[in-house]
Amino acid sequence: MSIRHGLLALLEHGPRYGSRLRSEFEARTGGTWPLNIGQVYTTLGRLERDGMVAQEGADEAGRALYGLTEAGRAEVRAWFARPVERGSPPRDELAIKLVMAVGVPGADVRAVVEVQRRHVSRALHHHVRARAEALARAPEHPDEVARLLVLEQQVCHTEAELRWLDHCEVRLLRMTQAPNPDS
Repeated sequence: MSIRHGLLALLEHGPRYGSRLRSEFEARTGGTWPLNIGQVYTTLGRLERDGMVAQEGADEAGRALYGLTEAGRAEVRAWFARPVERGSPPRDELAIKLVMAVGVPGADVRAVVEVQRRHVSRALHHHVRARAEALARAPEHPDEVARLLVLEQQVCHTEAELRWLDHCEVRLLRMTQAPNPDS
C-alpha cells in the first residue's frame, strides 16, 4: 500500500496537518488500513526531503501544515496514470500453511482447509453486511463511495479465497482417490 501516494492525494484538497491526514486516510479507506501517526509524520518528512511537500505554516493550534509542491502534484498525477505492478505475490500464510501441511505426517490438510473455509465464510458475511450498509448510506453521503469500493474489494478477495479453498479440497480429494501406480 502506498501511504506516500495516499497522503499526496489527500493533500490535493489543500494543506493539512499530520493527524488530519491520518484521519482522512482512515475515513477514505473505511478504517481498513489504519495508520500509525508516527508513520504519517515519517512519510511527510521524506516527502518534504524529496520536494513533494512543503510546510506552509501552522494552524491556529500550532500544528504544522503541509501542502503539495508542483513536484508533489506531478507525482500524484503520475501515480494515477500508471498501473499497480503485480510482481511477485506477497507471502501468504494460508498458502504456506497448506503446502507445509501436505508434507507433514499426520497433518489433516482437509481439516485445515475446512477451518479456514468457516473463518473466511464468516468474514464474507461481515463484508457483505458492511457493504449493504454502505450502499444504503451512499446516496446521502458521497464520501461513503470510497468506503464502498474498499468493501467491494474485500468481498471479491474473500470470495476468491473461498473458491481457491474449494479448488484445494477437490485437488486433495482427487489425489487421495487416484490409484497408486506402484500397487
